[in-house]
Amino acid sequence: MTAATRHPDAGAPSRAQSSSAHRTALRSQLISPLGAGAVGSLLVALGSYGVGDIPRNNTWLQDAGLAWVTYGHGRSVASLLFWAGVAVMVCAWIVLGRRIRLGTGALPGMTALRWWVVAWVTPLLFAVPVYSRDVYAYLAQASLVSHGFNPYADGPVNNPGPLLDSMAQVWATTTAPYGPAFMLVARGVVAVTGDNPVAGVAMMRLVMLPGVALAVWAVPLLAKHFPGRRRDPAAAGMWLVLFNPMILIHTVGGPHVEMLLMGVLAAGLLLVVRGAHVPGVVVLAVATGIKITAGVALPFVVWIWLDHIRSRRAVRPRDVAGVFAGVIVVSSVVFGILTAAEGHGLGWLTGLGWADRIINWLTVPTLIAHVITWAAAPVATMSLLPVLAVTRLIGEIVMAMALVVIWWWARRDERTAMLGLTLAMSAVLLLEPSSLPWYYVWALIPAVACAPGRRMLGVVVAGSTFMLLAFAPDDSILLYEPGKLTICVLVSALAGWVVATDHRFGSAEQYSTDNRPVTHPQTPAGTPATASERGSR
Repeated sequence: MTAATRHPDAGAPSRAQSSSAHRTALRSQLISPLGAGAVGSLLVALGSYGVGDIPRNNTWLQDAGLAWVTYGHGRSVASLLFWAGVAVMVCAWIVLGRRIRLGTGALPGMTALRWWVVAWVTPLLFAVPVYSRDVYAYLAQASLVSHGFNPYADGPVNNPGPLLDSMAQVWATTTAPYGPAFMLVARGVVAVTGDNPVAGVAMMRLVMLPGVALAVWAVPLLAKHFPGRRRDPAAAGMWLVLFNPMILIHTVGGPHVEMLLMGVLAAGLLLVVRGAHVPGVVVLAVATGIKITAGVALPFVVWIWLDHIRSRRAVRPRDVAGVFAGVIVVSSVVFGILTAAEGHGLGWLTGLGWADRIINWLTVPTLIAHVITWAAAPVATMSLLPVLAVTRLIGEIVMAMALVVIWWWARRDERTAMLGLTLAMSAVLLLEPSSLPWYYVWALIPAVACAPGRRMLGVVVAGSTFMLLAFAPDDSILLYEPGKLTICVLVSALAGWVVATDHRFGSAEQYSTDNRPVTHPQTPAGTPATASERGSR
């Protein structure tokens, strides 16, 4: 047959060849860091049954024939599985991060990456709560309403039962610090599961799962809107947050309210930077109703909105007044509706102060208080609590001032506003009275828009690894055990260095033919995406 008469499909791959290529690609992904991370997640979930925070005064493990995993050799095996899973997930995350940053190795498409996030998350949905008993506190506080109490005025101690038994007793007399949106969610869970802690945990994860789904949708698009000099900004954003073992294990394995918050926060920010300002403010107001910290994002919306106006024409004084009024009125109306629906007013504001009961040196005020009492020990006996009261008060004043300064500095354009939001969330984490690992999702969500450099990525990896190692799955901490703490610091520093370095580790890391930084074409600063651009994102 001549070239002129060749069949039109002669040069195309056959269906069998396409199927074979698909199977080969799938196998390569299964044995890649993506597949390893999913296996690590499964190991974490299996190990959690022996080392996690099982409900107290509940016989469900015994009834299932699994009581042996909670003591003796069974617990040792469970511990080995859990920490092996953590190690595998962290190593997989590091290798994946190097591939994305350096352009080494092949990555699947965005749809496949999203499904791999599902693969990493799914085993954790079936884990026993780890690193914290907060989920039992959520349920206990929500259960108060069905028993005639006000969760913003009464503590769970007023309603004895399996939920009170299972929560951390330090919170038994405290009131709920969570906003009306989350309390509505938690009350809905308890209305279905009653006082059953096992069913309550499962249902709580289920109703917060849309937060993960929203994050899977919004995070890569938010990162792609601010590509910077990253090779693949969408993949880099997913790696920073959605493949981060610290985020996944703490928020999903915990589980914590941040499991829901991270998606709502990311979706609200994405809408705002795309030019859907009012819907974005509505979503961010809902996020604030989930946890008040999300409210830090609302003032930065003003600068983004004004920058979008500036990209079209000169900003007039009435534009400034209108944008300020719009953000304030819309967010107030949404929050007011949520508050009215919840029915217990603003009493949750008083519950915010109970965080003072958490004492660890992860925040600057608490660290300074520890240093002062330690330095004074040779000459005087100083109680930590009075010193903490002073340093934390100073920290709150400094934090308030820092937030104002950062907000004003970030007024230039939408990119600076997102950087300012990241710095503001970081200031809250460092200067508030107390901080815990899962809080760091507050800063990491806007950070995907900042295109952090390799050194900052190293800091994130080191910090995330440390937050997995220095805390134990049974709710204990190693922050005050010098020997174990030293090991945690060294391992975490090594993890951060491996991600940050440009050193090539063996022939397995094959660089692309062009290893120069990639510059992405983008619209002028502050310009909302056109309809066609939004469709491609």
